[in-house]
Amino acid sequence: MSALKAIASLILALIICNSSLAQKIIYSEPGRDDTRRMNFEIAGKVGGNFLVYKNIRNLNTIAVYDNDMNEIANTDQDYLPDNDRLINVDLFAYTDFCYVVYQFQKKNIVYCMGVKVDAMGKKISDLMQLDTTHIGFAADNKIYTALTSDDKSKIVVFKINSKNRKLYAITTLLFDDKLELQRKDRMMLPMEERYDHLGEFYIDNDGDFLFTKVHREYNDNVSEARFFVKYASSDSLTGFDIPIEKGYLDDIQVKVDNFNKRYLFTSFYYTQRRSNIEGLYFLVWDKPRQQKVLENKIEFSEELKKEANKTNNWKMAFNDFFIRNVVIRKDGGFIIGSESYYTSSRYSSWNRYDYLFRSPYLLTPYDYYYYYPGFYGSYWSRSYWNNSNQAVRFHAENIVLFSVDKDGKLEWNNVISKEQFNDESDNLVSYQLMNTGGQLHFIFNVQEKRVLLLNDFSVSGDGNISRNPTLKNLDKGYEFMARYGKQVSSKQMLIPCFNRNYICFAKIDFN
Repeated sequence: MSALKAIASLILALIICNSSLAQKIIYSEPGRDDTRRMNFEIAGKVGGNFLVYKNIRNLNTIAVYDNDMNEIANTDQDYLPDNDRLINVDLFAYTDFCYVVYQFQKKNIVYCMGVKVDAMGKKISDLMQLDTTHIGFAADNKIYTALTSDDKSKIVVFKINSKNRKLYAITTLLFDDKLELQRKDRMMLPMEERYDHLGEFYIDNDGDFLFTKVHREYNDNVSEARFFVKYASSDSLTGFDIPIEKGYLDDIQVKVDNFNKRYLFTSFYYTQRRSNIEGLYFLVWDKPRQQKVLENKIEFSEELKKEANKTNNWKMAFNDFFIRNVVIRKDGGFIIGSESYYTSSRYSSWNRYDYLFRSPYLLTPYDYYYYYPGFYGSYWSRSYWNNSNQAVRFHAENIVLFSVDKDGKLEWNNVISKEQFNDESDNLVSYQLMNTGGQLHFIFNVQEKRVLLLNDFSVSGDGNISRNPTLKNLDKGYEFMARYGKQVSSKQMLIPCFNRNYICFAKIDFN
């Protein structure tokens, strides 16, 4: 009898241990106005609470959730104008407060404003006018873009006047973490060629402003590339060449390495124009020395191509892939995550050139007077594909990972196999990355028995992939929009989800 008790105790202990290791998920209750038409932005964790900005019709609020995802406040942001004038809202969460940076149009002036709110979403500062722009038309698209550095010590707000196609005027406003203006500069950037384009924009912990400029002959592959740095103490742009020899590049991704004071540029490459993707190119630039310290091309093997995309023509395996994530290690090495992403319809077949060489995870609209980089990482700025009149199916398939050491040598590569598709919208496909330090977690939906279930695949430092147990408290009544999730602490992530016709939020605790 005692032996049976001992065995039972052991089994119970194992069950409890396994349960404690499983990732735990908690859902919020949707509000009565939180329909699928609601716009939202996850701000982050402030003072132990989770803040989410919500916009429905002309109502702008910040919902406040406690650690159990109970809504403890839904604070009206009555300083925000109605939707006819409100253009965009950005939120920057700090330990015990959050900045709301917004822009709106009144008559022929666009205002960029800022305000501080506390952990309950209440306004705790005066409204701060950051900048204004005179325009001669009604602006549907935002004119200003706001970015923050990794350590949140710097915030930059900038705009680009592209009315003169051959000469862009770039205006930057650099703020500290008190939202006090450090300096404002206006610079001219010649766009010598018809097919010159600007890439994404970044700010590092020193307040230096960085972006790329590429040349695409006939809207083709990148044949020439440069990057520009507007140093925090300077009133001008400094340009550097990105060498491209005997080949062509795809969309160039940039990652700031604040720890080592470096910039990392990555791209897929081609050996001929409009040919198949052959491998991975990267360049590491040392900021203090203002010179490249590493450059390499990694050619994809036949074996990897066949594993990445099991099509009949394995040579075309990476033509649907885009770089999604770059994770920097302290030793100078890095991990690159890429994903197969494409669309299909009965009227036309998709190819990479339909995106004009911009990542499908970004949306870059143009208007007559101003150009801005529209970052497609939020539900607030959903892809134009979602408004298409055609019946479109969105596909997001395998994830391919590459680990490169500090010397630029490939350490390992691996593939996370998945097959996702959805009609009319891409909200439920693709994945979100969670970095817990020792592991990288890839969170995405998997269809099982006609039901979408959220899955967690983790990757260790040596490249081993593990499918983690089903999330504890996973409810089949929820459909997760993983791509719009946000890591809010070292072990927590918020993911928006559909519950019937409403939007709510799920918190995942990673052990």
